[in-house]
Amino acid sequence: MNNIYFSGSLLSIAVASILFFLLIAVLYSMIDKEDRTYMDPLSWKLKLLWPFIQIIANFFVVFLPYEMLENTEKKISSSGVSYLLNAEQFIALRIISAMIAPALALFVMICLDNYQPVWFVITPLVGFMLPVIWLSDTRQRRDEGVIRTLPTYLDFLTMCVEGGLNLQGALGQAMEKATPGPLRNEFAVVLRDLRSGLSRSDALRRMAERLEIQEITSFVSSIIQAEKMGASLATVLRVQSDQRRNERFQRAEKQAMEAPVKLVFPLVLFIFPVTFIVLLFPIAMKFISERML
Repeated sequence: MNNIYFSGSLLSIAVASILFFLLIAVLYSMIDKEDRTYMDPLSWKLKLLWPFIQIIANFFVVFLPYEMLENTEKKISSSGVSYLLNAEQFIALRIISAMIAPALALFVMICLDNYQPVWFVITPLVGFMLPVIWLSDTRQRRDEGVIRTLPTYLDFLTMCVEGGLNLQGALGQAMEKATPGPLRNEFAVVLRDLRSGLSRSDALRRMAERLEIQEITSFVSSIIQAEKMGASLATVLRVQSDQRRNERFQRAEKQAMEAPVKLVFPLVLFIFPVTFIVLLFPIAMKFISERML
């Protein structure tokens, strides 16, 4: 009798799984195919989840308030992942992450044979927030990459402009010679905007709005001001390059001065106790041996 119940359960699970994937296939076929020619390639993890992301984004997330979608789109744009997924897809990813997290928690509890119902309340919230944490970490690494490589790009732009190229040509040369990174991607977007007919000031303003970094905003403002006033672009770039390089040196000095303060906690928590154990252990053992005698 138990074998019959077990076989029936397996058959029911198999039929339910087949019907579920058939439903997913039907819903996915109803969605217009996305043109990702000019988009960033998907990672293998996103490729596995992409049909579910597209279904949730097109059939459920689109009905969310416009203000929520607009705020999410701004966060995605400022983090540099707007060419990977849009606001609807990002919210769908958060929903899927909230659904996967309790399933993983159930699997772990089955393996450990220890069931704690509270994890079914905590893990969905953690899963729902994981994409936001990933987005924040991506933006932080992107901002650091932009600030770190900005003086190098400004040096290339200065040399190219002083050599007789205009700003568009200088950007093209800088992208070819300088190291790849988030700033190179942003300059590529600026060049694409310029080739599409957008004015230089508007293309640069759009870059400053996407990045929202003080150094980039100062650079863009100086270029636009020089264009309006008829000042020498090479001189402005040279001043910006020197200023950014000095700021990079000051940031390095600041981090070097903060290092001893940051080392206090690991010293007190990990290194000092071990040092005292090594020093006091022979004394303690000698004292105990003398007391025993």
